[in-house]
Amino acid sequence: MTIPLKLSKPTSDAPRWDPNRSHIRVVLRDVEVQVSVGLHPWERHPERPTRLVVNVEMFAATEGPVDAAGTDGIMNYDIVRSAIAGWRGRPHVELLETLVEELVGVCLGMRAVQACRVSVVKPDIFNDAAAAGVEVFRVKGA
Repeated sequence: MTIPLKLSKPTSDAPRWDPNRSHIRVVLRDVEVQVSVGLHPWERHPERPTRLVVNVEMFAATEGPVDAAGTDGIMNYDIVRSAIAGWRGRPHVELLETLVEELVGVCLGMRAVQACRVSVVKPDIFNDAAAAGVEVFRVKGA
């Protein structure tokens, strides 16, 4: 699914991210994927991957209502979902931060995305916590 947007074109002296402007947020929530990830010895068994839950938010400034016509400035969550699905069966990764940074790169690689928030958590790692993980909020060009 793609969402065409009417994006405002920043002037050269305008900040890349302005909290005083209207924005649209495109979300991808609670995507589950099994990945061989972690520093602990018990996490290093490829036959027993770790369940991860991924959440992504992408932000772009708008000049009013979302324009359903045209393809200028698309924030495409299918690209992000495909990147997450590509993690299955990959070689072991030690840090969740590696996976988070990959998704940040995918999001900010889209022309329309001005900022993103990516969260990757391990929901089954501790008995006394709902999840443990990493979250990054990044502004393009910052």
